[in-house]
Amino acid sequence: MKHLMSGNEATARGVYEAGIKVCSAYPGTPSTEILENLPQYGKDVYCEWAPNEKVATEVAYGASVAGSRAFCTMKMVGLNVAADPLFTAGYMGVNGAYIVVTADDPSCHSSQNEQDNRHYARAAKIAMVEPSDAQECKDFVKLACEISEEFDTPVLYRTTTRVCHSKGLVEFGERVEHVAPAYARNTRKYICAPANAYLNHPIVEERLVKLAEYGCTRALENGLNKMELGDGKVGVITASISYQYAKEVFPEGTSFLKLGLTYPLPMDLIRDFAGKVEKLYVIEELDPFMEDEIKAAGIDCVGKELTGKLDKTRIREFYGPSVPVMLRETGIAEQFIETTEPKIHQYLADAITTHINRELYFAEKK
Repeated sequence: MKHLMSGNEATARGVYEAGIKVCSAYPGTPSTEILENLPQYGKDVYCEWAPNEKVATEVAYGASVAGSRAFCTMKMVGLNVAADPLFTAGYMGVNGAYIVVTADDPSCHSSQNEQDNRHYARAAKIAMVEPSDAQECKDFVKLACEISEEFDTPVLYRTTTRVCHSKGLVEFGERVEHVAPAYARNTRKYICAPANAYLNHPIVEERLVKLAEYGCTRALENGLNKMELGDGKVGVITASISYQYAKEVFPEGTSFLKLGLTYPLPMDLIRDFAGKVEKLYVIEELDPFMEDEIKAAGIDCVGKELTGKLDKTRIREFYGPSVPVMLRETGIAEQFIETTEPKIHQYLADAITTHINRELYFAEKK
């Protein structure tokens, strides 16, 4: 039986099914409902609100070191507060699985900025997983736990507003009880003094290489990464909610490489996919995180130089005098159309771009 759930509700279900025993969180939209939906699972999951994000991160990491699977959640700006223990945990590794949710908020629906926390995974040298719908929100928690324990790494579990709050059908599974490994005193591993941290650095770098290999092979088998081949003319590399947007806009026959493990990027898989298409696009929210790495690897692609680009000619062409009411009433329409480099909120630009892309697509169909 399937259940209609938001991404946050499904993530909470994933925490339960993955056998996670400890969850600590600090509230902040769009992450809040994850912890709010955990008490229904009773004593199987200990959950608490922390006084701040740093405490939440440290409580969960302590549980991980003790051997339990552990989980903490916060919105993206909260990870700034939690950065100190996160970076240190990246060098020390884990015992039980350790998952850190960062719920990003593109378009500032309820945040003071639009920071892209994918950069934290690269800076901390840890794995990053991104679901694109409610079903993946649930399923990927278990996969993230397996990655964390196998590769001895914290996993940054990145969601965004539209993934957190949109709803979809979710098929439940049974809870898999995790048997915590016995705690063993290991000062070499868990005391991150400079002498130990220096020795850990090559281990961390080797871990990233192994994670990239995993992304090219086993991640395809378990559904974390997914390749959908079309007619070979156009290919799209994407992740998170951008995959849903791209599937709506691009015509049939488009090939897709949808990534769930977005750091480290599976560059061999990307290179193989790029060789199967004539034109390659990278579609992602916020910063050109994937695009920059793909271009740095010498793979030709089109990204931010095209997507989201607007000009007054295209606006007039499709709207003419019928500028959307929302733009007319805010007084932005005239400024937007008459200014060469308009400075308007990104959410308005995204809305217009999406509409124009739809109009172009259906015009071509006619």
